[in-house]
Amino acid sequence: MAKLESVLQFLEGLLRPDGFPDYPHSLNGLQVAGPEEVGRVGAAVDASEEALRKGRGLGVDLLVVHHGLFWDGLGPLTGPRFRKVETLVRGGMALYSVHLPLDAHPEVGNCALLARAMGLEPQGRFGSYKGAELGWWAQVGEGRGGVLGRLREAVGGEVRLVPGGPEEVGRVGILTGAGATALGEAASMGLDSLITGEAPHHAYHEAMELGINLFLAGHYATETFGVKAVAERVGEAFGIPWEFLHLPTGL
Repeated sequence: MAKLESVLQFLEGLLRPDGFPDYPHSLNGLQVAGPEEVGRVGAAVDASEEALRKGRGLGVDLLVVHHGLFWDGLGPLTGPRFRKVETLVRGGMALYSVHLPLDAHPEVGNCALLARAMGLEPQGRFGSYKGAELGWWAQVGEGRGGVLGRLREAVGGEVRLVPGGPEEVGRVGILTGAGATALGEAASMGLDSLITGEAPHHAYHEAMELGINLFLAGHYATETFGVKAVAERVGEAFGIPWEFLHLPTGL
């Protein structure tokens, strides 16, 4: 067992979310308090009802998520939001959420870990939000088919390709989640490819017109890496078990 306060201090020291720019309702950090002691840590991409119920059933005392409870902002504690909070409180489970600081982290971040899962070593920063660097770029030197295969293996699923760039991939940007907004930045940096999770319809034409290969591996699939790594770090630091609650959305 570990003191919840000690675990929270560890997380804050590792992730340093204070002052990191993020969406207005991300509310990085402890979102719902829990028991004084933590004997089991869980990790999930989303603070969905399904994830919270599963965590409660597994005896998780602290659940670390990438997407927290409050994306829609201030609202009544009714419906799904009430059921989520009720599950946490009745189950004696704390909830810790970390969004963009986790995407950006050089060691346990989604972007860096996805690159390394593909056998690529991040070489420089790419993709930013309000001045904070989030993603990375890496040198490849391989055909599109090879990159596609490596990415499929890394995320364990299908990947879509918009073949706007050259057949031979030279430099690729990695920005997990909804990173297609960085297509223009990729082009301005001389990158010929971008790996992300999802894209809006217009991104197809943007990629084709900018000469960028756009690899879409799924928002969920590209953002499983960070929460797993954080939970593993907590488990190692405090000698407590951890597990990943795999609840893919297919998106």
